[in-house]
Amino acid sequence: MANSIPKVPTPVNEPVLSYAPASPERARLEAELKRMKSEVLDIPLVIGGQQIRTGNLGECRIPHDHGHLLARYHKAGAEEVAQAVTAANEAWQQWSEMSWHTRAGIFLRMAELLAGPYRMLLNASTMLGQSKTCHQAEIDSACEYIDFLRFNAHYMMEIYARQPGSNPGVWNSVEYRALEGFIFAVTPFNFTSIAGNLSTAPAMMGNTVLWKPASSSVFSGWYLFKLFEEAGVPPGVINFLPGSGSQVGGPAIAHPQLAGVHFTGSTPVFQGMWKAIGDNIANYRAYPRIVGETGGKDFVFAHSSAQPEQVAVALLRGAFEFQGQKCSAASRAYLPESLWPAIRDRLLTDLATVKIGDVEDYSNFMGAVIDQAAWENIRSYIDFAKTSADAEILHGGGCDDRRGWFIEPTVVVTSDPHFKLMEEEIFGPVLTIFVYPDAQFEETLASCDATSPYALTGAIFARDRYAVSVAAAKLRHSAGNFYINDKPTGAVVGQQPFGGSRASGTNDKAGSAENLMRWTSVRTIKENLLPPNDYRYPFMG
Repeated sequence: MANSIPKVPTPVNEPVLSYAPASPERARLEAELKRMKSEVLDIPLVIGGQQIRTGNLGECRIPHDHGHLLARYHKAGAEEVAQAVTAANEAWQQWSEMSWHTRAGIFLRMAELLAGPYRMLLNASTMLGQSKTCHQAEIDSACEYIDFLRFNAHYMMEIYARQPGSNPGVWNSVEYRALEGFIFAVTPFNFTSIAGNLSTAPAMMGNTVLWKPASSSVFSGWYLFKLFEEAGVPPGVINFLPGSGSQVGGPAIAHPQLAGVHFTGSTPVFQGMWKAIGDNIANYRAYPRIVGETGGKDFVFAHSSAQPEQVAVALLRGAFEFQGQKCSAASRAYLPESLWPAIRDRLLTDLATVKIGDVEDYSNFMGAVIDQAAWENIRSYIDFAKTSADAEILHGGGCDDRRGWFIEPTVVVTSDPHFKLMEEEIFGPVLTIFVYPDAQFEETLASCDATSPYALTGAIFARDRYAVSVAAAKLRHSAGNFYINDKPTGAVVGQQPFGGSRASGTNDKAGSAENLMRWTSVRTIKENLLPPNDYRYPFMG
């Protein structure tokens, strides 16, 4: 082994490509989209580096053109989970004892591959499989994941450098060990970068992983896994296990060698997993680490000193980019009576220009929601608002499933701050607004804090700094990511570590050293450089 202490390159955020007309990146992206649409993939499981085909098939379809089949994928079950645990165990010893900088080199290479030859593969597969515009795909599957890889490698170096002090005659140190067992990574459909980070962050710290991607994002997940392989992740370190939650998650959670869960998804699913771990707690070799980022009912709160046009733009972008399918999306708003007419007029004027449709039409601001189940669930909330005496649909409300799972950007105004659409997570392009009397600023802040069980993201708009201070204090526990005069979406790795508390998760801040620390077990080592030769202490003389 080399006698050196390598330094990971100082990370910087990956620049976002514009995909402007006639740009070289747009031409390359369009060529990749055309190629992907010309074939139907057969996506296997990958366990210990071996492709496995179970014959139990699911389908990957384009949400904005659900008649188009992109791929068929094989589903894992209990037998394949057991095989993956064996493969992970076989890989664990060598991987966990590999020098940290050798592991870091794999993931730094992964970042360079993604910044180069894999960029269009991941962006195109995310556009087609998850109905993201080229911009939303670029900031997700390219830039954010590149940032995760580079910044995590740097944080890993910083963690290993954290060492205790030593008195004369003693040398103290700490060792950051991989957890004993496997990590179960369960990833969502909405961010390809999250799918990559949840599986690679524990692996970077020396752990082996069973990765279950969301069934509605297996297509981009497959290209992620090909990226892992090309970067040099050894067989068995990350095992690719698409399938249903019950068929994969059940046996994985129950396995005695479960060392941790890295999860992003719905609150009920996470709570069910936590309960299952509790029920099995006596069967595990060690207490599993549980890290989860779940739901949100994210807010925009405007003070009477805010600028109306800025609030309106934040509402439109925060609520309707990627069809509102972001954990951080603006879903409820509290607006003062004095500003409401100006905010309403600007918001409606801008919404009249918003186009939805095929994401390969670059003039479209929105695509389709992810699948039929999501479409039906979101429509049920819109239908509820249509028939409620406490609500008015100000814009949108249309739903069309003939070609794709399309839902118009929908703005609902309610007279009840505890209206159903103000409290429950919808995960779609629906924004509900409550207009409050200017004089009831602080009372409405208290209502905002108490209305939702979630605490993920939130924003305050105000030019009055006293108002900002009051809001920040009143809403201190209402959001793990709090924004001042900005929309509540778009956290950047290395700048705004992401995560929330309450029903929104364990707030372990993805893209930070705090998250990586969850995947280590610290051993303290004390060496006495000159041990005593007599048991007697001086006071005994």
